[in-house]
Amino acid sequence: MKFGIIGNIQKSSIREITEDLLGYLTLKKIPFIVHDELGQWFNNSGAGITIDQEIMVNENQISQSCDILIALGGDGTMLAAARIIGNKGTPILGVNLGKLGFLAEISIDELQDCIDDIAAGEYYVDERIAIEATAINDGKKFTALNDIVIDRGSSSRIIDLETYVDNDYLVTYAADGLIISTPTGSTAYSLASGGPIVTPGSNVLVISPISPHTLSARPVVVQATSIIKVLIHPGHRGVHITADGQTEAFYDTPIEFTIRKTQHVVKLVKRKKWTYFDLLRTKLMWGKDIRRDK
Repeated sequence: MKFGIIGNIQKSSIREITEDLLGYLTLKKIPFIVHDELGQWFNNSGAGITIDQEIMVNENQISQSCDILIALGGDGTMLAAARIIGNKGTPILGVNLGKLGFLAEISIDELQDCIDDIAAGEYYVDERIAIEATAINDGKKFTALNDIVIDRGSSSRIIDLETYVDNDYLVTYAADGLIISTPTGSTAYSLASGGPIVTPGSNVLVISPISPHTLSARPVVVQATSIIKVLIHPGHRGVHITADGQTEAFYDTPIEFTIRKTQHVVKLVKRKKWTYFDLLRTKLMWGKDIRRDK
């Protein structure tokens, strides 16, 4: 078992946590490699140990050079890890250095125990749907684990998004934009826009309007095998598309996007002791009475 390690160097605690992790893996004689961006930053940070150049690898090599990729950061780091892995299939273990963290659910306090569990085979791999949007005008593709968002960009005007599911007309949303979400992404932007929470194993996608102009516009859940088509007719400038909030582009109208499930899945390392509903209760503080628990 060899671990790969990436991390968000903007996190204030990243140096200390990386140092502790490397020390523990070394103590346990577990081999590891480090993303070169993290390794070079760490060596210049004044830490008590130095990472050898021989175990630093670049973004293109890391997914093929380890059995599990540890992502130190938050959900954004997890999404970056999923983008780095692509269709290689390397499982990702998310360690949460942030606040909420639906994807990076392992806390720092649990990390060493989690590594011990993984070394003993006490873990499972959860397979998650990913989606891909294609801009028909230029053929550019955008892949996401959480969501594809099409919005009005810098314009102050609402945008009309003519939406089809498997070539059947659904509705034209007059809104600030549209979110096409996987079950994994249902607890991200889609949830903030009034979409449902969808359990990860569900084979569905969620279409959620952003600030719709009509109160009757509601999120729609469709089969994950569906092909979703979104048309924006002439009259809107600078239509904006983002994938997981990390890759983006702007298009003039008319523009057409198609969104569909990818052929590959994203693999996440999970603890056997926790369920998805445990995660929801913890992260959303369900059952917590803020009037009493002060």
